[in-house]
Amino acid sequence: MAEQSQAGTHGSTSVQPAADCDRLGFLLARHGRIMNVRLRQALGVTGVGPRHAATLMRLAREGATSQQNLIEVLATDASALVTILNDLEGGGLVQRRRDPADRRRHIVEITSRGASAVRSVELAVAEVEQDAVTSLSEAEVGQLQMLLSRLHSGQSEAECDSD
Repeated sequence: MAEQSQAGTHGSTSVQPAADCDRLGFLLARHGRIMNVRLRQALGVTGVGPRHAATLMRLAREGATSQQNLIEVLATDASALVTILNDLEGGGLVQRRRDPADRRRHIVEITSRGASAVRSVELAVAEVEQDAVTSLSEAEVGQLQMLLSRLHSGQSEAECDSD
């Protein structure tokens, strides 16, 4: 009976407690937290958070677009995007206007001030990324990016983010 009790407290021999932190879910969570902290610190000098930065970068890359399109491409909740756009618009980084073809739609576009902020954001993000992948080859970085972009977590970003 003592042997069973001892085995029960230490688990099966096929699963070692020390290996639990090497499980994919724990590794992703740990590195996600680390990257989030590093990105927030690096972006602090730009005055925007990660979700604001992602929105600005998307607008800089794609140009003026509808608010609905941003909701879809950023995989975010409508109310969260409105909050982000309110902040960005308040800072003079984006502007919203009614779509003349459909007055119910808002068109969002980056301002010249926003485009300038994107350059700072891109530099900050690139520095964090470079620091994070120093031990990986260029091919491994590409493979990691491809695999992570295909990963499905089962929850929307809006449910998990608190930016």
